[in-house]
Amino acid sequence: MASHGLFPLQKRGYVPHLTVVICMFLVCTSAELERFQHPAKGDGSLSFLVIGDWGRKGGYNQSEVALQMGRIGENLDIDFVVSTGDNFYDNGLKDVHDPSFEESFTKIYTAKSLQKQWYSVLGNHDYRGDAEAQLSPVLRKIESRWLCLRSFVVNAEIAEFFFVDTIPFVDMYFTEKDHTYDWRGVLPRKKYLDNLLKDLDSALRESTAKWKIVVGHHAIRSVGHHGDTLELKKKLLPILQAHNVDLYINGHDHCLEHISSMDSPIQFLTSGAGSKALER
Repeated sequence: MASHGLFPLQKRGYVPHLTVVICMFLVCTSAELERFQHPAKGDGSLSFLVIGDWGRKGGYNQSEVALQMGRIGENLDIDFVVSTGDNFYDNGLKDVHDPSFEESFTKIYTAKSLQKQWYSVLGNHDYRGDAEAQLSPVLRKIESRWLCLRSFVVNAEIAEFFFVDTIPFVDMYFTEKDHTYDWRGVLPRKKYLDNLLKDLDSALRESTAKWKIVVGHHAIRSVGHHGDTLELKKKLLPILQAHNVDLYINGHDHCLEHISSMDSPIQFLTSGAGSKALER
C-alpha cells in the first residue's frame, strides 16, 4: 500500500508553496558539482514526489505504488520526481542494455503525470552492479526523464536540491565479503570524499535559495533497522548545520520517518520501503 506526507514550504513574501510527497511501498574527482536548472511554476510554487528503494520489476507492491503516484502526481501537478537510490534490486544494472531498466522503470511508471524529470542518486544495491551504467548518457537517450549522477545540484528557484553520493562514506562496504561493489570513479576513497565535501560546502555556501534540501541514500538520523549512519553524522551533518540546510531526505531504511531535533533545525525524512524490511 502507499503512504504519503505533505510538507508545504512557503517562500518569503509569497503565497506560493512547495509540496513534497514521500512515497513508500510493501564524477569522481570533482571540480564543481554539476548543476541543473528546473524552473518552478509560474506562480512560484513547486511540487515533487520522493521515492526510494523501488526497482523490483513491479513486484513488492511497486506497481501498486506507481499507480497511486500517478494519481497524486496528477492532483498536485508535480514538477519532478526525486529518487533516493537503490533504484534496481538486487544488484543494480549489469550494463546500459540491462532489461531491468525498462522492466523496473519505463514500464512501471507509465502515468502521464510521472513523465517528468526523475533526479536520482545511487544506493548501495546500485553499487553492487555496474554503477556507472546508471550514470551513462545512454540511459538518458533510452529514457529522457532519467537523470542519475553521483552528486549534483538542481536549482528549482524556490528551493535548491543538493544530491550527495553517500555510499562511499560507509566503511562497511569496503570490508564486507558478501558483496562486490563497483568502486570505479570513487578510488582513491579519501580524495573522492574530500573533494565531495569541499564541493558541497562551497555549493551550500553560495546558495541563495529560500529552501536548501539535501538528498542522499543513507539516513543521517534514523530509528529504523539501520539506525544512524555514523560516518554521515561525523562528516556530512556538520556541513549541513553550518549552512542552515532545511531538509535532508534519504532512503535505505525501508520505512517512512520524519525526525526533528531540539538541537538542530534540520528536518530528516526517510522515504524507503519494501517487503524485505531487514534487507541490508
